[in-house]
Amino acid sequence: MTSAVLRPAAPLRKTVQKTGPDVWIMRAMLYFAAGFLLLFVLMPLWAMLSKSFTDGDGLYIGLANYLDYFATPALSNSIYNSITISLLVTVIVVPMAFLYAYGLTRTCMRFKGIYKALAMAPLLAPSLLPAISLVYLFGNQGIFKDVLMGESIYGPIGIVLGMCFYVFPHALLILLTALSTSDARLYEAAQALGAKPTKMFLSVTLPGVRYGLISAVFVVFTLVITDFGVPKVIGGQYNVLATDIYKQVVGQQNFNMGAVVGMILLVPACLAFFADQMAQRRQVSQLSSRAVPYQPKIERGRDRLFLVYCSFVSLFILMIVGIAAWASLIKFWPYDFTLVLKNYDFNAIEPNGWQSYTNSLEFAALTALFGSLFIFTTAYLVEKGRKHNWLRNGLHALAMVPLAVPGMVLGLSYIFFFNAPDNPLNFLYSTMAILVLSTVAHFYTVSHLTAITALKQIDPEIEAVSQSLKVPFYKTFFKVTLPVCLPTVLDIAIYLFVNAMTTVSAVVFLYAPDTKLASIAVLNMDDVGDTAPAAAMAMMIFMTALAVRLLYSFMTRKMLRRTQAWRFK
Repeated sequence: MTSAVLRPAAPLRKTVQKTGPDVWIMRAMLYFAAGFLLLFVLMPLWAMLSKSFTDGDGLYIGLANYLDYFATPALSNSIYNSITISLLVTVIVVPMAFLYAYGLTRTCMRFKGIYKALAMAPLLAPSLLPAISLVYLFGNQGIFKDVLMGESIYGPIGIVLGMCFYVFPHALLILLTALSTSDARLYEAAQALGAKPTKMFLSVTLPGVRYGLISAVFVVFTLVITDFGVPKVIGGQYNVLATDIYKQVVGQQNFNMGAVVGMILLVPACLAFFADQMAQRRQVSQLSSRAVPYQPKIERGRDRLFLVYCSFVSLFILMIVGIAAWASLIKFWPYDFTLVLKNYDFNAIEPNGWQSYTNSLEFAALTALFGSLFIFTTAYLVEKGRKHNWLRNGLHALAMVPLAVPGMVLGLSYIFFFNAPDNPLNFLYSTMAILVLSTVAHFYTVSHLTAITALKQIDPEIEAVSQSLKVPFYKTFFKVTLPVCLPTVLDIAIYLFVNAMTTVSAVVFLYAPDTKLASIAVLNMDDVGDTAPAAAMAMMIFMTALAVRLLYSFMTRKMLRRTQAWRFK
């Protein structure tokens, strides 16, 4: 038998996995999305920061602008005023929203659906609307002017009341979510131990929603300190940071000082954002797999008490919206209360006429269409992407930045960046495109987080199987992910549409005469004393947003019925 000759084994060759075209496409899309956020968020902010350290001739002067700002009492007092108003509104609104949310989730009060819908009404109105309504209610010729006992609505009182209307639904949404996730077993255990209702509230309910309360506090504080509409209309001589930016840039053409105010306004917004993020990281799930959803029991006294309270708050909201609608139909306030439609004849009142409204429709539709598709696609790349972990994590971090940037600051930073003569993107300035891009950037974070939440609900095995079968990711995206998440995409589109219709802060510096929006028209008409036409245009914005929301609700319910019928068959 011949012995085999043993030969040394050949060295193993390192296998290099080829990169498929879909991986290159994904990488290119990730870079494009990151480039968008860098170009339309970070670089404009850097341009504004640089502007705050230069003089009118563009020469570097260090901290001179900041020293001038704090040396001018009329300007530096705005910081104190803004913080005071923000804290006061937060102290008022968060407990109000908590009690309202408690009534909707922890009691058996009647008409919960109606009260929830009424509480969401301020989301459909520009922040200018409550300020205009308060002028008609408590102004110099207001219906209830004597109620203030000699005090003026034009100042901190008006700002606080208007802000309470504006930010209430934002706090309510957070607290509704927090109060909806409770384990009934905790309450059963407390009852078994003989705990009284007050003790259960303090030891079970409040600890369970503490992070929701913290988030509501920071959200309300940030919204108030950065809002421009309410203090602009009803603030009078009571200066705040948001109106200081507008006065410095539009009124005095002092762009360098405007940049200083913008950077100062960015500080409290960023601090509130990071504090909220730290609180959310410490939050733990309130519902385990064995949890039992909490079901309130009928207690007639408590239920009636919360019904009265929710009715009172809803009446305030209805009064603000209703007085704006009524004032828009009055012939000549307060001398002739004949109902007419002349205030809606914008062609005879406003230089742009109805074009401002049609511009808003076009602007909101473009923002909803391109914004929802781009944001959802980017979220898909971040959540379901293959490889490039560092790039996906970096993109997710970039997506969080817009949430900390106030609209006024973002709009002002666009002036310094896109209006620069040496910027190759200078052609975008004063176009509808810059309005759409700025609004998508402004409301990017909430839409991104919404999409990420929906994508996390999809089983990752779908992408794993697709990858094992060497199916390109874009086919999986269009054939599986997008159809499954279509309701979420529509939610994002509606969110962007409504915010585009109502926003004023980010676009107030960027519009041109032929791209003026309805919200800007409201501001301009109020400035020249055409308060009734301003109320009419504000109501047009409100009714349009309401119609879109109702149409969306009808469509989603119809889709749900068809899905249930198909499953039953």
